[in-house]
Amino acid sequence: MAGNPRNGRPYRRLVAAVKAQGMPCWICGHWIDPELNARHAWSFTLDHAVPLSKGGSLLDPANARSAHRRCNSARGNRLTVPQARASRRW
Repeated sequence: MAGNPRNGRPYRRLVAAVKAQGMPCWICGHWIDPELNARHAWSFTLDHAVPLSKGGSLLDPANARSAHRRCNSARGNRLTVPQARASRRW
């Protein structure tokens, strides 16, 4: 198969379908502004619950999640979402 599968029609359809759901970022839980420029840190990106490098499926809707660009980048290819640290103050 020639080219990058992320540039293909099935991937673009999946991205559009997930974005149209208007779900919050699955990592931080905050709303994603659909009007932001794609390069903006808080814009929508498609994240994969099981990273592609760990065997996740590129086109499986069950593996697709809404995320902010910044949250998605910070998560990297880890399988779990980092949890907020609790304060050590009592």
